[in-house]
Amino acid sequence: MKNIVYSIAVLLIVSCNVTNTKFATNSKDYEVYLSPHQVETTSKHFELWNSKIKPDSVQLLSFPNIAGEYNRFFKKTGEITYLKKAEKALVKAVEIANMNKAGYRRALARNYISQHRFKEALTLAEEASNIGGGKTETQSLLFDVHMELGNYKKAEAYLDSIKDMSSFGYLIRIAKWNDYKGNLDTTITFMEKAMAKAESSKNKTLLLWSYSNIADYYGHAGRIKDSYNYYLKTLELDPQNAYAKKGIAWIVFSYEKNGKEALRILDAVTENYNAPDYYLLKAEISEFMNNEVAVIENMDKYYTAIKSEAHAYGDMYNAYQVEFYLNHTEQYEKALNLALKEVMNRPTPEAYGLLAQTYYKMGKYQAALEVVENRIKGKTFEPAILYKAAEIYKANNKLEKVDALKQELLGAVYELGPASKNEILSL
Repeated sequence: MKNIVYSIAVLLIVSCNVTNTKFATNSKDYEVYLSPHQVETTSKHFELWNSKIKPDSVQLLSFPNIAGEYNRFFKKTGEITYLKKAEKALVKAVEIANMNKAGYRRALARNYISQHRFKEALTLAEEASNIGGGKTETQSLLFDVHMELGNYKKAEAYLDSIKDMSSFGYLIRIAKWNDYKGNLDTTITFMEKAMAKAESSKNKTLLLWSYSNIADYYGHAGRIKDSYNYYLKTLELDPQNAYAKKGIAWIVFSYEKNGKEALRILDAVTENYNAPDYYLLKAEISEFMNNEVAVIENMDKYYTAIKSEAHAYGDMYNAYQVEFYLNHTEQYEKALNLALKEVMNRPTPEAYGLLAQTYYKMGKYQAALEVVENRIKGKTFEPAILYKAAEIYKANNKLEKVDALKQELLGAVYELGPASKNEILSL
């Protein structure tokens, strides 16, 4: 009898401990980072180099320095105009450079990657390779571009060519490669090695990159507390980091189902940060909260930002725009044209996922199935794409394939959002 009582007592203690150790966010952790702030879009460094640029200037060093400052302003504000100004400065540097020609082309290629101008980036990367100099930097760039373009065999070859386990650049790329292959544990192992190198170097740029990316990977792995802590570490280094605040907002929304608090965080972000996709996230949260007025308001803000003549987003928001046309305006022909364009720009599983989703929405189930079977199946582990594939399998009465995906999707509810569980179960 004593043993039974003792066993019950132990079970109660263990149960209490499990309940008490369940992770929860605390607004006191991040409140200080939500305060209104003035975004600085100038600096002594910027003014110094900008003053050297005159009409028909050949002050070569001024242009890459100015481009670097514009790029920094873009990251702080989300304003596309700064990215375009950085492009203009780098184009000028490429035009007039007699030395470091490869380096300036690599810098312009990176700018084009940010603008989703991947084919132009590839051209510049290949030019840099032909010029020579900075071989490892160019091969790293070629890996990055080919990954974006879906040329995975070429990307793997360039990854092999820069193999160096002591290199931060190699470690983050082998992590990305394993993420693409669906090897999340291996991805995290390599990313942790890269983070350790960043910490030993005390390089702020590398630390910010490491902390924000490891936070993402921990979230994918269901390690929500670790994810949250590394977003906070990102903010300790850069209190205005919009990406980290967005990550915390997602945890609050998807893990804790606290839409009101998630919106409060995002409202603070969008006071000074102007990336259109933040409005789409706010619309998603508002929809979960059954606030149709807020959904419409945020969709309007997104559309206004995308179409504003003051902006020049180009192809940066094609994927978002396809979703917008399909799910909110039901302009299926516009969605189809844009999805086909995206496939031409970058024939990745993600782009083909948009095309398959468009055919599905148009009622062209067989066409959607062909895209899934030929361009998506076995080529991606992204939950959002696999969910759409499951919908298409169901529409084509391939129920055994739906069942095969269901369990995997139920393990990705955090990534897909709190509304996804019922949607998955209803497949």
